[in-house]
Amino acid sequence: MFELATWHGLAKLRLHTESTVCALEASTERLGDALRQFAATTCEVYLTYELPSEEAARGRRTAAKVKKMHDQTTTTEGGSSTAATERGKPTRLVKKFNLESYKPHSLGDYAMMIRLYGPTDGYSSQTVGTINRYFIHD
Repeated sequence: MFELATWHGLAKLRLHTESTVCALEASTERLGDALRQFAATTCEVYLTYELPSEEAARGRRTAAKVKKMHDQTTTTEGGSSTAATERGKPTRLVKKFNLESYKPHSLGDYAMMIRLYGPTDGYSSQTVGTINRYFIHD
């Protein structure tokens, strides 16, 4: 937690100097080591599951998909349904800590971006695809 807080504090500074950016690079290396150690030791000891809200959302998506398949089958077969629906209590899926996702992977780019574009409070770090969704209308 200390490494995360240190990295976050350095990344969110409003005024950077070469020494603070170098400190951020060093903190990023220490954070990467700590995250890899956390994934290898702590995460292997605990079995974690998805949140109840995630389980419920997955259940709703599955129900909508089954209903859509049922509606398509009913329409194409003239009223008789052949879609097999699996109705049972949803089970919570096991979730593991994933260092290969985009967020932890992109931490190493912050120092270079601060050197190129300045402190992170002066621009948005959202991906371009997310921003375009709000401005492009079909």
